[in-house]
Amino acid sequence: MNLVLILIGVIAFIVLATSKFKLHPFLTLILAAFIAAFAYGLPSSTIAKTITSGFGGILGYIGLVIVLGTIIGTILEKSGAAITMANCVIKLLGKRFPTLTMSLIGYIVSIPVFCDSGFVILNSLKQSMANRMKVSSVSMSVALATGTVRDTYLCTANARPYCRRRKFRSRVKFRLGYLSGLFLSLLLRL
Repeated sequence: MNLVLILIGVIAFIVLATSKFKLHPFLTLILAAFIAAFAYGLPSSTIAKTITSGFGGILGYIGLVIVLGTIIGTILEKSGAAITMANCVIKLLGKRFPTLTMSLIGYIVSIPVFCDSGFVILNSLKQSMANRMKVSSVSMSVALATGTVRDTYLCTANARPYCRRRKFRSRVKFRLGYLSGLFLSLLLRL
């Protein structure tokens, strides 16, 4: 029961530190990790190693994609490129179906990259389009998520090394599967 109370206290600290005291979320998470380590009674000689290995494992897996995607998104937003891209997409596809437009953009971007990278990179464009077209940011987020996730799992180009390594399919069958995945994904979008 004490462990649960410590966890609740650490979560309350994270929420209060970021919302009320406006502390940076990354610093808050590091402080919360140290507080939790001391509260759970970890030996002080292993606390730093445990925290760095935990954060290192997360950052090594997906953190770099998120950090670089956030940097790209910030650059797009600050330079005005996100608004320019939003205007170009709106001009090309029209204002009638904004969520379909966002889903199609996710479709195009998710072909060469995985869905998490595409979503993070396109987040500033999604926000600019939602503001420009006066549409709910949540509905645009869902449209972007469905556009990127569906295509990543139906027809990702990143599966090719996996298929070759595992000898799962021949090249002809892979190309046929890839093209049928593209077609099916486009059909599901409509």
